[in-house]
Amino acid sequence: MSDGIIGLIGIVALLTLLLLRLPVAFAMFIVGFLGLWIVDGWNVAAGLLSSETFTLASKPELVVIPLFILMGNVASASGMSRQLYDAAYSLIGHVRGGLASATIIGCGGFAALSGSSVASALTMGKVSLKEMERFKYDDRLSTGSVAAGGTLGILIPPSTGFVIYAILTEQSIGRLFMAGILPGILLLMVFVLTVLILCLIQPSFGPPGPKTSFSEKRRALVGALPILVLVLVTIGGIYRGFFSPEEAAGVGAGLAILYGLFTRSLSFSALKEAITDSVVTTATVMLILIAAHLLNPFFALTHITETVGNFLAYLDLSVLGTLLFILAVYLVLGCFLEGFAMLVLTLPIFFPVVLELGIDPIWFGVLVVLTLEMGLISPPVGINVFIVKSVAPRVPLGQIFRGVIPFWLAMVATLGVLIAFPQISLFLPNTMFN
Repeated sequence: MSDGIIGLIGIVALLTLLLLRLPVAFAMFIVGFLGLWIVDGWNVAAGLLSSETFTLASKPELVVIPLFILMGNVASASGMSRQLYDAAYSLIGHVRGGLASATIIGCGGFAALSGSSVASALTMGKVSLKEMERFKYDDRLSTGSVAAGGTLGILIPPSTGFVIYAILTEQSIGRLFMAGILPGILLLMVFVLTVLILCLIQPSFGPPGPKTSFSEKRRALVGALPILVLVLVTIGGIYRGFFSPEEAAGVGAGLAILYGLFTRSLSFSALKEAITDSVVTTATVMLILIAAHLLNPFFALTHITETVGNFLAYLDLSVLGTLLFILAVYLVLGCFLEGFAMLVLTLPIFFPVVLELGIDPIWFGVLVVLTLEMGLISPPVGINVFIVKSVAPRVPLGQIFRGVIPFWLAMVATLGVLIAFPQISLFLPNTMFN
C-alpha cells in the first residue's frame, strides 16, 4: 500500500472519529501515532510523541493562552461583562432592537477581554437574554444576536484562534492580533446594522426599551472605563511595542485580578474557580496543539500536502479562485467540525499552497478565522447555538438556528469586503511600532 493511500485512509479515519464525537485531541493522537507507526516504524512514532510534546510545551509564546484566558475569566467573575452591557444599553437600549445591539456591542467588548467565542456567548447570554425576554423581543432576534455576537470572541484580540494559527504557521501573534481589530469592529458594525434592518422590516422583533437619564448614562459609561483601560493597556501596548504578547497577557491578567480585589467584586472562591477554568481550557488547547504536531509529520510523510497542491494546480484556478476554493472548504467543514479541529487538520495541507501563491499569511489568517466564526453558528454543529440553547432552554433549537441566518449572511458579506480590501486587515500590522 502506497504512502498516499495510507494518508487518505488516515484523513478518513480522523473525520470518522470526529463525527463519532471523540474529543479532537484524542482523535488526532490516535491517527497521528498509528499512522507514523505504520509508515515509519514504532521508534519514530514513539520518539516524536515524546520530543514534540516537550518541544511544544516549552515554547514561551504559548504563555499567552492561559494568561489571556485567565484575564477573561476574572473579568467575567468580577462583573465586567455586566458593566459592558449596561454601558451599551444606556446609550442605545431605547431604540428598536437596542437591547440586541447592546448585546452585540457587549460581546465585542467582552471578546477583547476573553478571546473566546464560547465564553462571550455564554457570559452575555446570561446577562442579556432575560432582559430581552422581559421586553418581549422575538426569540429569533434575541438568541440569534447572542450566538452571532459571541463569535466576535475568536476575531477580536486576544483571540485564541489567532494564537493557534500563529503556532501552526509560525507567524507573529502580535501582528495577527492587530490584524483582527479592524475586521472585528467592521463585523460588529455589520451585526448592529443587521439588527436595525430586521427591526425596520419587522418592528415587533425588537421593541424599544426605556430611555435612560443623562446621569444613568454617565454612571454606566464610568463603570465601563476600567474595561476600556484594560483593553488599551494590553492591546494598545502590543501595537505600540511597549509589550510583547506574552508580557501583555501577564499585565492584563494581573490588572484584572487587582481590579476585582480592589473593588471587592472578586471573591477568593470566584478567583479560584476562574483559575481552575483557565487551567482546564488551557489543557484542552495544549492537547490539541501537541496532537497536531504529531499529526503533521504523518501528513508530510504520506505527501498529502503535495497531493492537494497538485490537485489545486490541476484545477488551474487563479490566485483569487484558489483562495475562494479554500475558504469554501472551510465553510463546508465548519458545518461538521469544531473550529480548532479545522485549523489543525487543514493548515498543514493548505498553508504551503497559500505561501506558494504569494498570499499574505496574516491576511489569510484573518479570512480563515472569520470562516471559523461562521462555523460556530452553522448547523448541525453550531457550538454557539448550543451554548445559547443551554442559557435559554425554553427556546426551540430550530428557532435559534433561524435567528442566526441573517447574521450568517452578514458574515458572508463581511468576508467579501475583507477579500476585496486586504488593507482593512493589514493596515494595523503594517504600522505597528510606528
